[in-house]
Amino acid sequence: MKIIIVILLSLYLLLPAPKFPDSPPGSLQSNEPADTETIYRQAYYTNLTRPEIMDYYDQAFRGPIQYRLNLPPEDSFTVIRDQTKSSFLEQIVHPLRETLYINAFVPTKPTEQINIDGVHYFNKVTIHYLPSHPVSRLTVLALSSLLFLWLIKEYSHV
Repeated sequence: MKIIIVILLSLYLLLPAPKFPDSPPGSLQSNEPADTETIYRQAYYTNLTRPEIMDYYDQAFRGPIQYRLNLPPEDSFTVIRDQTKSSFLEQIVHPLRETLYINAFVPTKPTEQINIDGVHYFNKVTIHYLPSHPVSRLTVLALSSLLFLWLIKEYSHV
């Protein structure tokens, strides 16, 4: 039974990772230096609402097993980038694999409004993708399996 579980987990961990999601419909990609310093972080100006943004990324980052976490906006300083403005921060997780952070800033003050080339945008969405390599995943699975077997052996004597 244990071998079957390890084989199924291995197959799950070897599935190809989804590609970085495309930009949301009707959005404009940001060219600010902070938004282009890594290929795993991109930002967009959009007029979509929070449910529309999350539905879009839920579908674009679909995996065999996934769940969403709602994080405090203050965490955007550590998971997105230092000095990132945030109104909400959510995370789409593929357990034991990759994760996608979705941060959005909705301006509330008149001085924060987003106007680019004469177009007004309601918010700025920053996406941070954290992929993992299949070898790393399998290494963690192998070490966890060995630890689990050792613990079973140790506690079977109690």
